[in-house]
Amino acid sequence: MPAFSRFLRYFIAVGRLGSIRKAADELNVSASAIDRQILNVEAEIGMPLFERLPTGLRLTAAGEIMMAAGGRWQKSLAEVRAQIEDLRGLKRGHVEIAVIDALAKGMIPAAIQSLQSRYPGISIDVKVAGSDQVRRMIASNEVDFGVFFDPESYRDITVRAFVDVHLGFITPAGHPFGEQAEARFSACIGSPVVVPTHPLAVHQQIAVLEGTTRAVLDKKATSNDIQMITSLVLQGVGIGILTSLDVITEVRAGLLSFTRITDPVLRPMTLALCTAAARPPTYAADIVLGEIQSAFSQLAHPAARVPLA
Repeated sequence: MPAFSRFLRYFIAVGRLGSIRKAADELNVSASAIDRQILNVEAEIGMPLFERLPTGLRLTAAGEIMMAAGGRWQKSLAEVRAQIEDLRGLKRGHVEIAVIDALAKGMIPAAIQSLQSRYPGISIDVKVAGSDQVRRMIASNEVDFGVFFDPESYRDITVRAFVDVHLGFITPAGHPFGEQAEARFSACIGSPVVVPTHPLAVHQQIAVLEGTTRAVLDKKATSNDIQMITSLVLQGVGIGILTSLDVITEVRAGLLSFTRITDPVLRPMTLALCTAAARPPTYAADIVLGEIQSAFSQLAHPAARVPLA
């Protein structure tokens, strides 16, 4: 193993554990070997990487910089190994993706199941986060790709596929309101409603509608969780307000009806499948990306209004 690689393994373990002895036990090497590697590098750069305290070791400012660089190096090494395996014709690798909460059911899990049956050597880590956080994770190379709302014109992001997602009313199957394919926002005035709150992306759209229509809603319940809003609507607490994406699984299963809100002030939200502009996907990531990209059109609004036969 190259000396630099060996040093980083030792250094990262010591930085994480705060102890040379604990790092030696974990790595199964001698404490003196780890100490020697760290002292040699400290002498070479002319700065200490650790503060030697009675309770253990603590990273200095220089050590924090080295730790961050070490994390990037480890990720790059994993990508290099995956690419080398690609050259050998092995369908292996680890792929990390980030998606918004609404995609924690339905198409994404189905795509992963399909991929696992054909590429058992590829493992996938799915991180669920808010739309802004997903974008930051893509741009900073924390994940291979992700799905979030309204990518706009970020230079560090490349859009691979997108669909329009609409805001609407959701009601239990058989509810008279659900017989309407479209309605104005004011149609819910006088009815009990269940409304999403921050940080859900639709919260802002609802605030705009309330301001422009001057509607006073009978808010029986509010929540910052899509599943909770869906459950409250299914329990008959009130008419929910969510996007077609949020309830696509329940609409297709015949549990809910979706009525699109058609006020002129309201524009569709753009759901985008994105990668980092400066980083091409690994071979394994490209396989997973292609699978999800080919199924992405299923998330568009018209599909959300068509129940399964």
